[in-house]
Amino acid sequence: MSAHARPAWMEKPRPLTQVAKAVALVAVVLLVCVPFLVILSTSLASPEEVVDNGGWVLWPTEPTVQAYRDILDGGIVTHALGVSAGVTVVGTLFSLFCTVTLAYALSRPGVFGGRPVLLLVLFTFLFPPGMIPSFLLVKELGLLDSYGSLIFPVLINVFNLVVLRGFFQSIPDELYEAARLDGAGDWRVLWSVVLPLSKAALAVVGLFYAVAYWNSWFYASLYLESDHWPLQQVLRTYVVAGSGLTDTATSEGTVNAPQTVQMAVLVIATVPILLVYPFLQKYFTKGVLTGAIKS
Repeated sequence: MSAHARPAWMEKPRPLTQVAKAVALVAVVLLVCVPFLVILSTSLASPEEVVDNGGWVLWPTEPTVQAYRDILDGGIVTHALGVSAGVTVVGTLFSLFCTVTLAYALSRPGVFGGRPVLLLVLFTFLFPPGMIPSFLLVKELGLLDSYGSLIFPVLINVFNLVVLRGFFQSIPDELYEAARLDGAGDWRVLWSVVLPLSKAALAVVGLFYAVAYWNSWFYASLYLESDHWPLQQVLRTYVVAGSGLTDTATSEGTVNAPQTVQMAVLVIATVPILLVYPFLQKYFTKGVLTGAIKS
């Protein structure tokens, strides 16, 4: 082989290959972005324009926020938005605390009962409880029609627990031993040594928990009355179940097309997670790569 010869994977791609990659990338971006654009545009379109375009609008000629104003003035979506935000914040904090403490305990060698507890946790992952046993348990605990029924039954996700446990085990033992020599106890080691080194993993797990709580609707349909529903259950009622999809009269006497109301609720339910993700993106990418390398 010549000294100046380079492997095939180091050679510059041919122009035709570069064009094909660009076309494929543009196609993927369009497949992802166009549905979001249609949803947002339809929610901002006037009822007449929605009807004239067969129910969907790619670009509204006269944008209006009347659908959002009517939805938020009604009180149902506003209350559901507050419920979802509260359940997401409180549930994520509780889940992170319980997951971190249990993962740390199970990651340390020599913990009394650590292996049986780990096997028990993995057993629940392989054989999850059915809907009826879960409902009976929530009922016996007195959590029916309370927001605790959306948090406590799913407080710890086994997958997230295993991810954090593996991450804690990858921290060098020398750091644990140095902290012990300085007289640090378990809580001090966890707070001062483990957590500062685990920001990326915690961001990933926290985002997983937050998205799960925010998108949860099934447990709300089982355990909560309609006046306590979170936003996703209200969205399901609007879009899937067909309730509330009749023409909605506005305060100005006009009529909102059903698709406008549906898409407006969908945008309200989607935007909060989209706003949170950019702040966690750098931690998310780092956490995923770290878990892939160290696992």
